Amino acid sequence: MPNSVQGEAHQFTSESVSMGHPDKVSDQISDSLLDSLLAHDPAARVAIETLVTTGLVVVAGEVTVHNQAARDALGSAEDTIRETIRKIGYDDPATGFDYRSCAVLRSLHSQSVDISQGVTEGAGLHAEQGAGDQGLMFGFACDETEQLMPLPIHLSHRLVERLAEVRQQGELSWLRPDSKSQVTVRYEGATPVGLDNIVISTQHTEAVVDEADGGNMSKAAVAEIIEKVIRPVIERECASFWNDDVTIHVNPTGRFIVGGPHGDCGLTGRKIIVDTYGGRGRHGGGAFSGKDPSKVDRSAAYMARHIAKNIVAAKLAKQVEVQLAYAIGVAEPVSVLVDSFGTSDLSNSRLARLVRETFPLKPAGIIEYLDLRRPVFFETARHGHFGRTGDGFTWEKTDRVTELASAANVLQAV
Repeated sequence: MPNSVQGEAHQFTSESVSMGHPDKVSDQISDSLLDSLLAHDPAARVAIETLVTTGLVVVAGEVTVHNQAARDALGSAEDTIRETIRKIGYDDPATGFDYRSCAVLRSLHSQSVDISQGVTEGAGLHAEQGAGDQGLMFGFACDETEQLMPLPIHLSHRLVERLAEVRQQGELSWLRPDSKSQVTVRYEGATPVGLDNIVISTQHTEAVVDEADGGNMSKAAVAEIIEKVIRPVIERECASFWNDDVTIHVNPTGRFIVGGPHGDCGLTGRKIIVDTYGGRGRHGGGAFSGKDPSKVDRSAAYMARHIAKNIVAAKLAKQVEVQLAYAIGVAEPVSVLVDSFGTSDLSNSRLARLVRETFPLKPAGIIEYLDLRRPVFFETARHGHFGRTGDGFTWEKTDRVTELASAANVLQAV
């Protein structure tokens, strides 16, 4: 949150969107294609953008692979796309978008040789693998939740995750894939003390329309969303915040039948704030999905989160933001900045020194350290890239805590 409000009572709001939101459909298609290539060619260079709209998927970008198995996977891209759409839940032609009948257009070509020589080890002007582009990336962590994520975005993600769960398990069979959540948390200084507002907008079938109420979603359906989605999430994550003073809006327009790519055009990379920290901290502007790890937009942002999370987990700060910046084709970051917002006993410059001395920051080192040449990215394209668990989320490990704490003690003694 901005420094100007950290000492005051205030509200902070974050949103999330479901796997069926059109922008997230695009992200998942881009990352499913990336995974299909990395599974056969860990050195694949991939930058895939996806557009989805009524009855149509358009995939464009740059792909370079190095063996026949990966070329075969690229040839099967349409099958991968359709299977991804099926998994998301668009399997009914009545929605205006379904995996069987949508048209799929592809325009893919190889990576620019000018970019390639800057990224390939031993090519271009530098001996080491350089950054795939210039840019600045941020990582953030705070001690508001067990996952060291800001509470508003954490709750927002868990709400759409729960919506998907009750839909896929048939508990609320009238739900459709498209939905959004939004949570407003009340703070005293930097401490969350309660919830003010929760918003859920979720696509549904005609089955829960109440014609006597103007064709809007029935009050019974609204009650089910509250009792089977919202209440369980809040009681699990922050039980003391659940009370009658929380304002809840479920489908505040009244109904939400037309949705998904039929309701709105979707594009890869348009939910960068949802993907990161919900507006807390800064953002360098680069999106994640569809990009192989040579693109520092993705890999360095993951590394910055890993660094920030380990600093907070080591109790060196209550909240921290890490910025890494790169020049295309150059391995060393051009700058490293750490900001603890006044919550650390160490100065920001000493924290930055600690980061440089503890973590690999060159692209090749980041990729190896976080084990990013694996097909693990599809799962990141829904429900957030950070604050997650699982084998693929290596950047969420807090395995450098002891080392950081020891090095910090040495720095404090100097």
